[in-house]
Amino acid sequence: MKSLADFSDITLRDEPLAPHTWMKIGGPAQYYIKPRTEQELIDVVRCCHDQQVAVHILGGGSNLLVRDEGVSGAVLKLEGDAFSGCAFDGCRVTIGAGMSLSHAITLTVKQNLAGFEVLSGIPGTIGGALHGNAGGKSGDIGQFVKQVRVLTSAGEVFTRREDELSFAYRTSSLNELIMLDATFELYPDVPDEIERRMRKIWIMKKATQPLTFQSAGCIFKNPRGMSAGLLIDQARLKGTRIGGAEVSDRHANFIVAHSGASSQDVLRLIDLIRSKVAEQFGIDLELEIKIW
Repeated sequence: MKSLADFSDITLRDEPLAPHTWMKIGGPAQYYIKPRTEQELIDVVRCCHDQQVAVHILGGGSNLLVRDEGVSGAVLKLEGDAFSGCAFDGCRVTIGAGMSLSHAITLTVKQNLAGFEVLSGIPGTIGGALHGNAGGKSGDIGQFVKQVRVLTSAGEVFTRREDELSFAYRTSSLNELIMLDATFELYPDVPDEIERRMRKIWIMKKATQPLTFQSAGCIFKNPRGMSAGLLIDQARLKGTRIGGAEVSDRHANFIVAHSGASSQDVLRLIDLIRSKVAEQFGIDLELEIKIW
């Protein structure tokens, strides 16, 4: 039976996670592992399963808050050619889960294929986007999915096809440990039209979101038929600050991490927002970000 010591050449001990996240805060990973091949990834996952080591998957680090004390167990980072491949077959494209959304958009537009432009301006990777059904007002990634190849926590690989998949607002039925790759059905369109739609989405995001600051994107999911940002704004919480964490004055559903901010500052601000919104409107805001 293999142990994690057998993967020492791809493992860092007590690796700081702050540089790997968009908020740039949080503690270290007990084991930070970067598999070089799919088989090596499977071997690591099976080893962790056998030794009962907790496994966390780090995508682009954009929708994540790492606690100050860090993360016990193994944090796996999927990057490089083994996890970022792309293959076209007419209007269908199969993309590795480690590819960034921005790169996936660029590649599909070059093939005169439309659909992914609705994801413009959303950070992160294909894998993370699938798990949380990333999207915006124009659409989400789930509407294009035909099948997803997954890896379970026991190290088993299988394919989930269209009839086994469901996607809803910021959630999906993909609850396996790791997404390896996915096949999407896009549609042909004129490149100028695709780019026009992309520009429109980008202009809207730049005008309404604090893109130049350290943040993790939207902190809370929108309650059905309502806007979390508007509720927080109506609770007069814009600009509220705890330590180095502040509710953005541009978009109230964003928390900005200033210099010297800690994860505890952000967590305390999250608790304050939830309690104030619940008190004033009787609504329990649900987190959109992940907290490790």
